[in-house]
Amino acid sequence: MQYYIVIPAHNEAAFLSDTLTSVLQQTLAPKKVIVVNDNSTDTTEEIIDHFSSKNSFFEKVNTQSSQEHMPGSKVVNAFNKGLEKLGDDYDFLVKLDADIILPPDYFKEIARTFKEQPKVGIAGGFAYEQEADGSWKLNHPMNKDHVRGAFKAYTKTCFTAIGGLKSAMGWDTVDELLARFHGFEIHTNDALKAKHLRPLGDAYNAKAKLLQGKAMFRLRYGFWISAIASLKMAWKQKKPKAFIHNLQGYFKAKKEKSTFLVTKEEGVFIRALRWNGIKKKLF
Repeated sequence: MQYYIVIPAHNEAAFLSDTLTSVLQQTLAPKKVIVVNDNSTDTTEEIIDHFSSKNSFFEKVNTQSSQEHMPGSKVVNAFNKGLEKLGDDYDFLVKLDADIILPPDYFKEIARTFKEQPKVGIAGGFAYEQEADGSWKLNHPMNKDHVRGAFKAYTKTCFTAIGGLKSAMGWDTVDELLARFHGFEIHTNDALKAKHLRPLGDAYNAKAKLLQGKAMFRLRYGFWISAIASLKMAWKQKKPKAFIHNLQGYFKAKKEKSTFLVTKEEGVFIRALRWNGIKKKLF
């Protein structure tokens, strides 16, 4: 199977070489790797140039954006810039972060999944982060059937059906919800252990939490699902204020009448899906 990779990179000099080396070492090589230098002020561009000069499937795209960290929109906007450089002659498409080290057989196994399970539209492994003692520990705050946004692979049919990625916080939730709406399955493989070099949440703050609540409103969750999801998030992250920030963001978006990310029909499906998941866990 043929696949493309798009890697948004903003000031990733500390990690990017390791990420690109792990891509280079894949037993199933990509057809093309677009690395988007998103307004970096460090040596990110030089690292991209080094790899692209030695390996023909690496290509650089420069783009300008704000220096401010905007969860969701910044990374998706950069991803879309890279996507513009690619055609549609591929079997699956990968959005990869610039701080991930993948095992050598990662994409060989992803390709096997898509080939053997035609209903699967999104696939990926699990993220591990390094402890103080040097060991690597699983860090997966979402359900085990969720693929982290740091290394998501989409079949062409699925990516087309969901209309690409939404430029908003929550994009890596809405993509899976819309994939299910269109009849696709999500597949995770716990044998695929990706090393995440930057600890989860390092760049997030109270403003990001407000955006999380806003995303819940824009996904048409409704108040009760948003409250339950926020409570679960706060408990898992051991940050009680996250619950308050999320609901503040939710009501702020409601007051401002923020545009929705999904249609009414999709919203009905999403709420039913969420309630079924909650009931399964309770009963």
